[in-house]
Amino acid sequence: MSHNHQKGLTYRDAGVDINAGNALIERIKPHAKRTARRESLGALGGFGAFFKIPEGYRNPVLVSGTDGVGTKLKLAIQHHRHKQIGEDLVAMCVNDLIVSNAEPLFFLDYYATGQLDVDIAEAVIASIANGCELAGCALAGGETAEMPGMYQTGDYDLAGFCVGVAEESNILDGSRVRAGDVIIGLPSSGPHSNGYSLIRKVITNAGINPVAEELASGELLIDAVMKPTRIYVKAVLQAMATGHVSGAVHVTGGGFQENLPRSFDSNLTASIDLDSWKRPTIFKWLKAEGNVGTEEMLRTFNCGIGFILFCPPEHVTIVSQVLTTAGEHPLVIGELIQRTPQPVVFSGAFA
Repeated sequence: MSHNHQKGLTYRDAGVDINAGNALIERIKPHAKRTARRESLGALGGFGAFFKIPEGYRNPVLVSGTDGVGTKLKLAIQHHRHKQIGEDLVAMCVNDLIVSNAEPLFFLDYYATGQLDVDIAEAVIASIANGCELAGCALAGGETAEMPGMYQTGDYDLAGFCVGVAEESNILDGSRVRAGDVIIGLPSSGPHSNGYSLIRKVITNAGINPVAEELASGELLIDAVMKPTRIYVKAVLQAMATGHVSGAVHVTGGGFQENLPRSFDSNLTASIDLDSWKRPTIFKWLKAEGNVGTEEMLRTFNCGIGFILFCPPEHVTIVSQVLTTAGEHPLVIGELIQRTPQPVVFSGAFA
């Protein structure tokens, strides 16, 4: 039997609204425009984003990275915190690039959802543009995917991709780090974008409403956990331009034990003094409320240090001055020593 008399199905009947997608592109254009660099070519809407290699590089090497924001996104969706989550997305990518002394050039985002809410999508992408401005990279393009049936109502997912450039002779790959080098830590804003499955479990198990819970610092729990990941690009690249930084670490998932050894040879150990910085209140709260062990805290969270630089002792003063002038608060948190059985050792107390 023929069903031809039925009205023809449209894409909208299947749950995809092309008009909403087009409206979003128009709204994104000014956000992308404010991030443009001299080397940006062409506008949004083509099939590819074009970008020139900046002048002044003798042997330019392209460095790329991709990341998401993990389950911090679930808290953002749950508590309608869409206006800063894009900064986390950019930070997770650009902070990885600068570890090797690469300058972030351009960023692409991927935004996927079940049903496109143009207002929410614009808020998120505006915050991605804010992150790009802080990092000095161009928001060159992206993809918005509307996929009914893949995502629950209200859910969306984010991924970011960044390309940077480094002078080949200035790339930091861990080979310059020596025993005796000093470890300089840069403060984090909080958990950044790591450990949120554990954070959410602590909150759930404690039966706490994060919007109502006040920390000892007077800050609301939701504000403390939703603080955007800090973007270290400008200060770190200035410090590296001195030529005195031997290596760097972005303290992300896996904390100190997993991230530090990625940036130095296997004949070294990082010796970290836990008494050298004050843990932000949120970490003390998580440790106490979740009864999380010190080792686990240090393996899961940045515990207040979001980025690390290695530097020979005779250059610590100048590197610290450059960082301070750039608005950072550098702290000497340890040193590299000859290899002990562990790649990372701690002294002091997690107070």
